[in-house]
Amino acid sequence: MRLLAKRHGAFVCENIVVLAGAPDPDQRHLMAWPHWALKHLYAPLGIMFGKFAQGVLESDRSGRNIPPAPFSFLSVRASVRRLDPIFLKDTPDLSTALARADDNGRDVFEKIPCDWKTVREWASSLPAPRKP
Repeated sequence: MRLLAKRHGAFVCENIVVLAGAPDPDQRHLMAWPHWALKHLYAPLGIMFGKFAQGVLESDRSGRNIPPAPFSFLSVRASVRRLDPIFLKDTPDLSTALARADDNGRDVFEKIPCDWKTVREWASSLPAPRKP
């Protein structure tokens, strides 16, 4: 909790490393669907997910290069409501869910079915991001 009081403490995250045998460019694609589903499940609770693929050069919002990740990973953190809409500008439904977030302790997987066909149907019902 002491980290939250520091200048960048609100951005403290946990990271989930994805060890995949796929070539570096394919790892970004490999993480896309789980990342999208997790964002939709957890935005209403005020939790943000990011994805970073091994070896992919990305830039921050100021255009500065971010060092390429040594491993592919999903990053998880509590939302920062005054800044996170920047990351969700292409997904207004997620931005709205985040603005109304309420972490009431509910199980986000409670209503998600366990069979793959139904999970795919659920995922296909999620709104796609707007193209820039």
